Amino acid sequence: MLAELDPHSVYIPAKALPRVNEDFQGTFEGIGIEFQVLNDTLLVVSPIVGGPSEALGILGGDKIVKIDDTTAIGITTEQVPRKLRGPKGTKVHVTIVRAGFKDPLEFEIIRDKIPIYTVDVAFMVTPEIGYMNVNRFAATTHGELLEGMEKLRGAGMKRLILDLRFNAGGFLVEAYRMADEFFPAGRKIVYTKGRIRDHNEEYVSSGAGKFQDLSLVILVNNASASASEIVAGALQDWDRGLVVGETTFGKGLVQRQFDLKDGTALRLTIARYYTPSGRLIQRPYGADKRAYTLEAYYRNEQEGENLQHSEEQDSTRPVFKTVGGRKVFGGGGITPDYIVKSDRLNEYTAQLRSKQIFQDFAYKYIDNHGGELKSRYGKSPEAFASDFQLTSADLEGLLAIAASKGVKLDKEKYEQDLKYVRAFARASIAKGLWGNEGYARVMLNVDQQYQKAVTLFPEAERVAGAMAGLK
Repeated sequence: MLAELDPHSVYIPAKALPRVNEDFQGTFEGIGIEFQVLNDTLLVVSPIVGGPSEALGILGGDKIVKIDDTTAIGITTEQVPRKLRGPKGTKVHVTIVRAGFKDPLEFEIIRDKIPIYTVDVAFMVTPEIGYMNVNRFAATTHGELLEGMEKLRGAGMKRLILDLRFNAGGFLVEAYRMADEFFPAGRKIVYTKGRIRDHNEEYVSSGAGKFQDLSLVILVNNASASASEIVAGALQDWDRGLVVGETTFGKGLVQRQFDLKDGTALRLTIARYYTPSGRLIQRPYGADKRAYTLEAYYRNEQEGENLQHSEEQDSTRPVFKTVGGRKVFGGGGITPDYIVKSDRLNEYTAQLRSKQIFQDFAYKYIDNHGGELKSRYGKSPEAFASDFQLTSADLEGLLAIAASKGVKLDKEKYEQDLKYVRAFARASIAKGLWGNEGYARVMLNVDQQYQKAVTLFPEAERVAGAMAGLK
């Protein structure tokens, strides 16, 4: 029934509702680990910062072999939350095998409220440039943003790369709060229109933002949607920063969730949202939801500078203007000011990722060399990312793992993507040692969109001069 209305009105079954609500609330109750099940073994990817597992000293790479009195060997991904999550204050006993330790380690963990972070990483990439990645907009996003930004400013940040790639959205009000941090008072950030005029809303900057003079470059791609597009659209319309990457998904509809008595819910579209210049970001859609979704991922965009948005000139989309007079277009997502496409991995490399070959390799490598790497690099994933390299023998070991899991070597395709194979393998090791920051620092070295973004701050500052003149 809902599918007949629009692509974003959905029904949420009772089984899925708790997880959906956790994602938006930003917390759950449990022991606080990121995990993966690899080869029938429950592996700790990393303890969640501030959770009980971290406090007890559980580490990335630990293998949980027993939960209470039951073996965890052969456990499925679906079974793990049922075994490890539970009400705050309850206890669970786990037995862990750790590389370099002869005997298993025993932990009694008291479950607690665990934050689900929406800011994946926030770190300095040069003495002046900070980098922050936000994966979605939940109830905790603004607070996480402020915490990360204050850390970066304390480290000398004067310029920021705000990465909203693969961010599918979330709470509209959190997108407003994020954007509000970058504007002086009185700037319209987003407004909504629905059938009930009294329910239309307008969000205007408060002037309380702490980062009004920070230089900005915003990274987006075709999986950036909804709340991500609100932030990118506001910053672009006011010429506040440069948008770099690929045209965003194009979701400009607002949903409200209605919880039903049987434990299910429906999320119903109630309004459209518009950027400050009046752009509706929503793409046209028809009855074929699959075609509508796939359209966002198969655009034929021309790479290069797009400050005057000539990439969209021959379209039938309505024309608007930024505060500095640049043309921008509505009705089809946010098209970047600099279009930079991401590399597409071939089928062989995609199989290596989907079958978790890089994770298998990383945990085996850490088992054998983790102590040496920690001694050499300490707490510096930055040094690891710039210095550490894998040998040919290491890569042969990775290919052997792949072959054992049914991924037959395609030498031509392997050579074609070798730069990325090396990067994914190194990044997976770094994640096992330093969490998300380790992974991100390695992958940014082969990230074309990020590499271009770092060079564009002089242009971003020139464009932002139009809004500065309004103060």
